[in-house]
Amino acid sequence: MNKGGSSIPDEEWERFLREAEAGTPGAPEEPSARARMVTRRLREEPGPPQGWRTHEPPRRRRGKARYVVGLVLVVALFVVALDPGRVTGWFGFDGGGGSAAASGQPTLDDPFKGSPAEHWAAGTAGITMPSARATGWMSEKQVADALDSSLAFLSDSGLDPAVLRGERPVKAIAALNPKQADVREYLANAFDTPDRKNDPLTLFSRFDPSYARLAGDVIKTRGGITYREGERGAVEVTADVTFVYPLVRASGDSDEVARTIARREIVMSWDDPDKVLTEPGTFSLKAYRVDSANGGCSNTTGYFRPEFAKERGPSDDGTKVDPYERGTSMDERMRDRDASDCGTATRT
Repeated sequence: MNKGGSSIPDEEWERFLREAEAGTPGAPEEPSARARMVTRRLREEPGPPQGWRTHEPPRRRRGKARYVVGLVLVVALFVVALDPGRVTGWFGFDGGGGSAAASGQPTLDDPFKGSPAEHWAAGTAGITMPSARATGWMSEKQVADALDSSLAFLSDSGLDPAVLRGERPVKAIAALNPKQADVREYLANAFDTPDRKNDPLTLFSRFDPSYARLAGDVIKTRGGITYREGERGAVEVTADVTFVYPLVRASGDSDEVARTIARREIVMSWDDPDKVLTEPGTFSLKAYRVDSANGGCSNTTGYFRPEFAKERGPSDDGTKVDPYERGTSMDERMRDRDASDCGTATRT
């Protein structure tokens, strides 16, 4: 096939253009007026001239194949930019759970997806324990028992399914020194008439069963227990643990998963009964506090109240806090925040 009625065969014309551009000896020095026009048009046009792809060459040219592949890729990228949802559908994903999974959002099958807790241990396995040694008034065996009891308290207060459903933490309360007057007052008010001073969430994790429930039976944790000799020879055990709770709405068929993160620091004093009024097998609370995210900053209901998408409002201007970050101590984290500053979680 000839171009525009020219008598020059296609293959010869292409060879001429290549040789002319390369300055090959023997190439015509002065092509015809039509040749000059076609050459100028080829240089000015960004792509092949009109009708170029209709030509059926006798052998496959790699340059043209690369051009066609490149054009297809450009078109595909353009479609992705305009309508990513359509392209997602091409590969078998829909706009529901599959889309959430693809975007790193938590799902019922993977409620920790998209968070550091995805790689944390579950339950008490995420809480590191020190080796026991004789300390204060306790022997090595007694210290080991105190450490085990401290770990059991963390489980009974932050992992027990009944407590998480809003029931009273009976087993955890039984581990507290009943002779400690301020703790008795706290417990007397925390569950029946909770307020900011007597908030059960400081020590115990609870969710209103009419509002939210756990998404599955796995709770992720990270933290540890340390100890030292305290006042009057007591063994002072400090727990600093972050709990991550995945939740869904209590009613309805929504599969949206929200997460509440609570970091607690509790100092437990295992006192010498010869020096402090106490009951065997119990400890005195020396200090306790909680820093939570997506649990309801200023609510005084006695329950964590996570926000789901429909309830989620604009974030406030409080201090930015990453609830998963554990390189900063609780003292450092809360040093620049007053009582009214709940902080704004950078992620949940």
